[in-house]
Amino acid sequence: MLFNYKVITKDGSEKKGQIEAVSSEVAVATLQRRDYVVVSVTQQQQKGILKRIPFFNTVKMKDIVLMTKQASTLFEAQVSAVKTFELLGQNSESPIIQDALSEVAEDIRGGTSISGAMARQPKIFSDFYVNMIRAGEESGNLSKTFTFLSEYLERNYALSSKTKNALVYPAFIVVVFVVIMILMLIKVIPQLAEIIEDAGQEVPLYTKVVIGLSDFFVHYGVFLLVLIVVAAFFVWRSLGTRSGRERLDNLKINLPGFGKLYRKIYLARISDNINTMLTSGIPVIRTLEVAGDVVGNVIFQKIMQDTVEEVKGGNSISNAFEKHEEIPQIMVQMVKVGEESGSIGKILETLAKFYNKEVSDTVDTLIGLIEPAMIILLGIGVGGLLMSVMIPIYNIAGSIG
Repeated sequence: MLFNYKVITKDGSEKKGQIEAVSSEVAVATLQRRDYVVVSVTQQQQKGILKRIPFFNTVKMKDIVLMTKQASTLFEAQVSAVKTFELLGQNSESPIIQDALSEVAEDIRGGTSISGAMARQPKIFSDFYVNMIRAGEESGNLSKTFTFLSEYLERNYALSSKTKNALVYPAFIVVVFVVIMILMLIKVIPQLAEIIEDAGQEVPLYTKVVIGLSDFFVHYGVFLLVLIVVAAFFVWRSLGTRSGRERLDNLKINLPGFGKLYRKIYLARISDNINTMLTSGIPVIRTLEVAGDVVGNVIFQKIMQDTVEEVKGGNSISNAFEKHEEIPQIMVQMVKVGEESGSIGKILETLAKFYNKEVSDTVDTLIGLIEPAMIILLGIGVGGLLMSVMIPIYNIAGSIG
């Protein structure tokens, strides 16, 4: 919950702000630990219905990327941490980021480390982000860490954006196709069917099928819609469970055509994550744990968890990877070379670039194949539907003439 507060600082000045806490008592205790005299703490009311909808209460990846790049610039200019996060919060277009960074600045002012303050804002800062900052604090080079982070996030955002954008066009065509077909079956076909039935002539089998399908949508379309909504609800609930997510993620990496694309995305993410964290001085075990948590696929997350256990037991990363068919041999062999030569970070950087290039090329190929295929499908579907009723009408007109 979000609370508005009014406090008196050490120097006697009045200060107002916002703090997130599970209750007002916790909010008061947190403010008192910062050596404030609490005047009032009141729960903030949600403004507008949109903030209650999860879709409108999320943080965009591009906002995180921009914020990180700005933080990198400010730390390089040797601006203090408190001032940095105050400035970032004031200049962010996202209200959620504004509130979070304001709290980060307050926590830092109260003596909390930067990584500790960020860890209290899980909506904004992932485990990967927090661990990177913690490593930067320990090494005393935060500006370099923020530079690493901004470059990594920018690469990740570019890859994700390209993949999502590649799926927008096919999805749009499919939706248009379905809508057009349903409208024709409900509005156009029944009128043409009346003409055919009134003529009393023999109707071809394919025309009977189309007319029957039209009758079904006219009389039972509402029930079908309800059934689809109920099914979608249960699928959505299933995806909220571990087993449901596992089934979906397994389907993703085994889909014909798209399965290879998803695999390459996850392999690129793992390689890039491990390289970035190892380069920043994060221990191997923690690096593997975080890489698994942020990979975005339950199947590959389990692979990384198994790898962590193997490495803890004295095994190498390459030998652990080799036990999983989802990890290609080229990656296993390159990691083995990196381990033997002591340059695993460089090897993983090369792998990340390779898989990023593979994803980009695969997306371009799929776009080139999908666009004409979708247009042909739309033409065949609509044209076939019209021809199935227009040919009998044409025959009727010919017999009358």
